[in-house]
Amino acid sequence: MNELILKYLEDIKNAIKNIEEDLGEKRFFEEYTKKRTIKQATERNFEIIGEAVNKIIKINPDIKISSTKRIIGLRNRLIHAYDAIDDANIWAIIINHLPTLKSEILDFLKEE
Repeated sequence: MNELILKYLEDIKNAIKNIEEDLGEKRFFEEYTKKRTIKQATERNFEIIGEAVNKIIKINPDIKISSTKRIIGLRNRLIHAYDAIDDANIWAIIINHLPTLKSEILDFLKEE
């Protein structure tokens, strides 16, 4: 696999790890909404994930990452429509979609 793609996969893996560490083992939506720094760090990590996915598919569009367009779309909303971000949407992504992305990225990295 292309070395640059591997770098971006590592960036995604590290961003996911940062989100998980920031949220801790006990994850409660109410706590997330009250902690501005955690929300900002989480959103920044989603920006990194979206940018890395975007760069990966530009290098190799055949790489299959679930919800690629949605990941990139989230990144764009976080950057360009930051004032319209809904905490509940971010939380739903954390709970429902981040585990799948993490699994896919770890599988890609195992192949190398």
